[in-house]
Amino acid sequence: MAQLIDYYGTGRRKTSVARVHLRPGTGKVKVNGKEYNSLVEYFINNAVWAQHAFQPIVSAQLEGKFDLVIRVQGGGLSGQAGAVRLGIARALLEYDETLRPILKKDGLLTRDPREVERKKVGFRKSRKKMQFSKR
Repeated sequence: MAQLIDYYGTGRRKTSVARVHLRPGTGKVKVNGKEYNSLVEYFINNAVWAQHAFQPIVSAQLEGKFDLVIRVQGGGLSGQAGAVRLGIARALLEYDETLRPILKKDGLLTRDPREVERKKVGFRKSRKKMQFSKR
């Protein structure tokens, strides 16, 4: 049996986690077990999120060379796009370590640390106070 070539990367953003597998192929995309023609279909026809998620492959000039098998969960589509982006970038590093300067220059290897701030007691949201009434 032939050995399956698989490059793996994990990405996180907000509360989303993406597990990305890159396999040599023709550019097929499979997200959560379902086949898509492109990432635009998964991100509900939002080309900006799909472009954001696909940026590492474009920066490395490897379009159409890999099939993407992605398992993503948690958060919303914006966070999922960021998680997929980091997962693809890390998987590309596993494929070829010489891509590091290119990906690093575009800021694709940095995990975005921003999270939602928790709600505090006595406030409407994390920082928004109740309306003040003088009388």
